[in-house]
Amino acid sequence: MEGGAYGAGKAGGAFDPQTFFRQPHTVLRVLSWVFSIVVFGSIVNEGYLNRPDEMEEHCIFNRNHNACNYGITVGVLAFLSCLLYLALDVYFPQISSVKDRKKAVLSDIGVSAFWAFLWFVGFCFLANQWQVSKHENNPLNEGADAARAAITFSFFSIFTWVQPPANGSCTMSEGKGLELSTYLEETDVIRHKTRVDKEGLDSAGQAPNIS
Repeated sequence: MEGGAYGAGKAGGAFDPQTFFRQPHTVLRVLSWVFSIVVFGSIVNEGYLNRPDEMEEHCIFNRNHNACNYGITVGVLAFLSCLLYLALDVYFPQISSVKDRKKAVLSDIGVSAFWAFLWFVGFCFLANQWQVSKHENNPLNEGADAARAAITFSFFSIFTWVQPPANGSCTMSEGKGLELSTYLEETDVIRHKTRVDKEGLDSAGQAPNIS
């Protein structure tokens, strides 16, 4: 960002939807949102089944209800987080305070890293439980495509959530660079003023030259 630390100098600009949705981090945010819908939607719709001789439905992932609950919970919360941070991205250009912008960037980095970790755990958990599922528990292979979709998009979500921290780190680096540049400029001005004042005092303290 230009014009101030964390882009504070550009705050207050008009919101441009076309530019906003072309930004890489916005595209990744929208993809994360879509992937979360696929994951929890697949599990909710086709993630529970029962054998012909049973009435109670069980989780398709090795009959482990924790696996289905984890996928649904992470998917729904990631869905809500994407909406929240999309709203923050829209509002971000209006934030003029450097401290508030810094908090927003740090929050984005922390939350994105956290969700990337949760999706990694979810991918490993769901893939493992699907691998050890017994064929006799699902002889007709019902819901197999939904299970694979949940696993696949859990894996993709790791990378769509990993990218925002990289963008945030870049923004932070730019902000820190601008802050350092401003500090150095102010230091040079102070030194120059001090030198001028000192030279003025030395000139005033010299004895008059009488010929």
